[in-house]
Amino acid sequence: MTTIKDVARLAGVSPMTASRVVNGTGNVGAEAAARVQQAVAALGYTRNHAASTLRRRGGPTWTVGLVIENVANPFQAQLHREIEDAVRERGSLVLAASTDEDPQRMADLVQELRSRQVDGLVVAPPPGDQSYLAVARRQGIPVVLVDRPADGIAAPAVLSDGRGGTHQAVSHLVGHGHRRIAYVTDLRSATMRERHAGFLDGLREHGLEADPAIVRTDVETPEAAAAAVLELLALPDPPTAVVTGRDGTTVGAVRALHRAGVQHRVALVGFDDVELADLVEPGLTVVAQDPVAVGRSAARLLLDQLARPDAVLEGVRLRTTLIPRGSGEIPAP
Repeated sequence: MTTIKDVARLAGVSPMTASRVVNGTGNVGAEAAARVQQAVAALGYTRNHAASTLRRRGGPTWTVGLVIENVANPFQAQLHREIEDAVRERGSLVLAASTDEDPQRMADLVQELRSRQVDGLVVAPPPGDQSYLAVARRQGIPVVLVDRPADGIAAPAVLSDGRGGTHQAVSHLVGHGHRRIAYVTDLRSATMRERHAGFLDGLREHGLEADPAIVRTDVETPEAAAAAVLELLALPDPPTAVVTGRDGTTVGAVRALHRAGVQHRVALVGFDDVELADLVEPGLTVVAQDPVAVGRSAARLLLDQLARPDAVLEGVRLRTTLIPRGSGEIPAP
């Protein structure tokens, strides 16, 4: 590995002078600075950012691995940004990757991050075997879970109150006269099962029963959601309102309602806010998580574990917020 001493030797200057040029500190003559820059280019030298940050800040720096379902998803992109900002404040770095809800890919990514000697992990584990996280924990790598828990892993988690959120969605629709409320979702993860439970809680609270004919729990993509909602609308006794379990199914439901021309007659409440939700017609009513709070809480828990390895930290559960924009306020016919 090329060092600052190698750069100094090639440039014919002292290591201190070479360091000042590389780090942009102190005054160095133009001729000497040019020789150092030429030596840097010739040797392909890259400064040790972690070491220089450690010297400046007088504290440790870390590399954090972030593994989530999809870094392109708007909620998870914001989550990523909040974690990155919080970690960068400590002079540390985030390496992020997407699992696409593939358990094997998740295991491979965690192994790859461990091989790159990350100091800690923030993960949204897909369903399936999660023993790879237990291995990481046994090796002393702190782990924080986000968005969903992991089976059999004793690690702090930052979760949103999905059960309370879908319960609130149902109550909101009942308050506008709806009794025949459909639910479109998948049950792949504990988080999605919790949201489904909240939907059932809301119905029971208002003396309603879930009709299997208008509850679809095998819908995983926007395309499948659009097809499912169109099928529900074609029933002899169609729903007057729809609740969706995640942002992708919400997008599919919006498309189906517009395609059928009933967006002003069938109410809709989606879980998770989506981009341009206030610009569709009618505006999209959602139960929103707070990605800023989730990201900051996850970063704080991980940094606390890194700074205090023996500390026992409790997880965090954050409230959701119902944002009325029009689609959830359509009255029942």
